[in-house]
Amino acid sequence: MPEVIRKAAFALTASVALLTTACTGQSSSGANDDASKETTINFWHAWSAPSETKAVNALISGFEKAHPNIHVNVVANMTDDKINQALRSGGDKAPDVISSFTTNNVGKFCSSGALVDLNPFFKKSGIDPATTFPKPMNEYTQFDGNRCTVPLLGDAYGLYYNKTAFKKAGIAGPPKTWSEFETDAKKLTIPEGDGYEQVGFMPDYHGWETTTEHYFAQFSPTYFDAQGKSNLAKDPAFTQGFTLQKKLVDELGGFQKLEKYRSKLGDEWGPKHPFHTGQVAMQLDGEWRLGMALDAGAKFDIGVAPLPVPDDQASQYGKGYITGTIAGIAATSKKQNAAWELVKYMTTDTDAVVGFANDIHNVPSTLAALKSPKLKYDPRFKTFLDIAANPDSTTTPASINGGQYLVTIQQLGYDYESGKAKDLKAGLASTARQIDTDIAQAK
Repeated sequence: MPEVIRKAAFALTASVALLTTACTGQSSSGANDDASKETTINFWHAWSAPSETKAVNALISGFEKAHPNIHVNVVANMTDDKINQALRSGGDKAPDVISSFTTNNVGKFCSSGALVDLNPFFKKSGIDPATTFPKPMNEYTQFDGNRCTVPLLGDAYGLYYNKTAFKKAGIAGPPKTWSEFETDAKKLTIPEGDGYEQVGFMPDYHGWETTTEHYFAQFSPTYFDAQGKSNLAKDPAFTQGFTLQKKLVDELGGFQKLEKYRSKLGDEWGPKHPFHTGQVAMQLDGEWRLGMALDAGAKFDIGVAPLPVPDDQASQYGKGYITGTIAGIAATSKKQNAAWELVKYMTTDTDAVVGFANDIHNVPSTLAALKSPKLKYDPRFKTFLDIAANPDSTTTPASINGGQYLVTIQQLGYDYESGKAKDLKAGLASTARQIDTDIAQAK
């Protein structure tokens, strides 16, 4: 997944209604085609960089060799809004199979009827998603019992740390619990004038990848109750997460001082990223950061570990936040059986998944692929494979209005860490009410 789009995808859900809530209507004859006959299907995906499109084309080439009667017309660089327009209109040039970077939109894809429920296809093929995919990936590809998407490679979040800075500060290894994390972050913070020479960790929610959902995965929260209502004010994991993050902000100099320092740091995707330059000693980030830091020529030894967990969940150290790319079959497609053959190959064929993961440098999306001896990676990358396979790792659930609830929770984070919102209990309650109202209006 290209990193710029990955970052933009979250923000997009806050302002753009990418998917219609009106049902597109699944074609009653869409799954009646004969997948053994000569046919051509259209596959739309979002990758755009030359190395990425080359990897996709290699994946498709492997499929066509395995299924010589099914030809695939590949269309690259397709955003969710372009995909949605085509899913609504249908026609010969519209996609039969789509791939999206935006897991936040699974609820919209499923509830709108834009993509077909894949459960019957899995059943027909004798494949059990629960034993095929890591638990979080299995969860974020469905909504209200409708499995309208399937995982196609994944992303796992962990902790990068500057081993050189650790040694200088007398720290033996990466922190495993939050209290160790706090202690190390303070030890690694070096003041300079009214700012910093180095910050042990940039905890601000405005920081790169330090979003509420990435933090809170370590606390294993339940976002919604059995009735689909926001659990924000009821689950103590949220209170604990907000409280510990705010405490770390205060201990490292306070929000205003940290924000002033953060505003002068390099951007997320360039060589001047603050972890690359040594201005930040620890960084919460995804598996792609390792390659970027090495490419940037970081002048220190890079360590990779799972993100610390709360002290009362020390036995679950090793878990993390999981997300990734998704694939699905258009409801308007008249070639759904042939489309399923492509989806099944891309997402469940172990060698295909491993080859694609090697080429794209993402985390494989099946349990079998995660253990494959054919995987090629820097030894440090194994941390992310282990996080993806960890049964305690979590994700954020699908919602009918996409990632709007995450944007609302993040806003509370901004207000609380800055001191604008002083009563956390009241903030959690009002935010939960807002989330419930937004979801009710989207139905």
